Amino acid sequence: MRDFNEADKKKKQKRIQLEENPGNLSQDQLAQLAEKVKASIKGGYLSCPVAWKIADEEKVPRIAVGNVTDRLGVRVTNCQVGCFKVDKTIPQNIVPRKIDEAIIASMEKLNESRELTCAKVVELAAQIQVAPMDLADIANLRKWKIRQCQLGCF
Repeated sequence: MRDFNEADKKKKQKRIQLEENPGNLSQDQLAQLAEKVKASIKGGYLSCPVAWKIADEEKVPRIAVGNVTDRLGVRVTNCQVGCFKVDKTIPQNIVPRKIDEAIIASMEKLNESRELTCAKVVELAAQIQVAPMDLADIANLRKWKIRQCQLGCF
C-alpha cells in the first residue's frame, strides 16, 4: 500500500484546482462521510465503485467523497473508466466490445473538444447499456484522454 502523502497532495493541487469543501457540506456531514470512507477502505484503498456508492447513499456529490479521501490520505483504486489502478499495467491485448460507430463518433467529437470526461463516458455507457470500461477501452486504443474524474482524482 502506498499512502497519499503530502507530496502527492501538492502535486495533485498543481494539476487540479478543487474547492476546499466541494458540496458545501456541514462539519457533521464531513465527519459522517469520513467515517463511511474509513469503514469502506479495503487493503488501504477505496475503490471507485465503492466511493460512488457512498456518495449515492449519503446524497453528496462524488467530488465530496474524493475530497474526503484526499484529506484522509487514502488512494482511490479500480477506476471505472480504467484511468488508474493499483496495478498500473495496461493490457496489450485489449479487444473492446463491439460498439456502434455512432457512439465512437460521439466519443471522438467529445475528445476533439476536450470534453471526453468521466461523467460523459459513464453517461454514454448507460445509454447503450455497456460497462464504462468498454468505452474506456475504445478511448485507450485511440490514445484519447478521459478527463475530469467525478471523484477529483484526475
